[in-house]
Amino acid sequence: MKLDKIDTSILTALQKNARMANVELANRVGLSPSACSRRIEQLEQSGTIESYQAVISNKALGQTITAIVHITLDTQSGADYEEFEKAVENCPYIVACFLMSGEHDYVIRVNANDMEHFEYIHKNWLSTLPGILRINSSFAMRTVVNRANIDVTATGK
Repeated sequence: MKLDKIDTSILTALQKNARMANVELANRVGLSPSACSRRIEQLEQSGTIESYQAVISNKALGQTITAIVHITLDTQSGADYEEFEKAVENCPYIVACFLMSGEHDYVIRVNANDMEHFEYIHKNWLSTLPGILRINSSFAMRTVVNRANIDVTATGK
């Protein structure tokens, strides 16, 4: 789906406040409420809008540790990747997982309350994932940038 200026205005506004009333959103982007609703529905159906989420503070949940975990599997076949990824989906402590090119097969982000909690996650969840050859964990000292939103006007060339 090719996005026009109205679409990008809708997306920008929804990223700032997805709970905004349709009438208010329509006024902001210069459409009637019904036309705005149709645009949002098209953006949802095309997959441009994947979901709506609340961004929850890790600090409010007592999660003071952010670990970046590099995983190397012992073999690299489609079945191995599939088995590993299914197991990752079942781990409640993994908040992001990326299949990588380069030195490691996967990069995982884990949030934990403290080092003792991370040790529990490592011992009881991460090290039990199938096919692991090596796990290497690094810990974020502080967050510099963690964007929940993207600049929809900066896509493309």
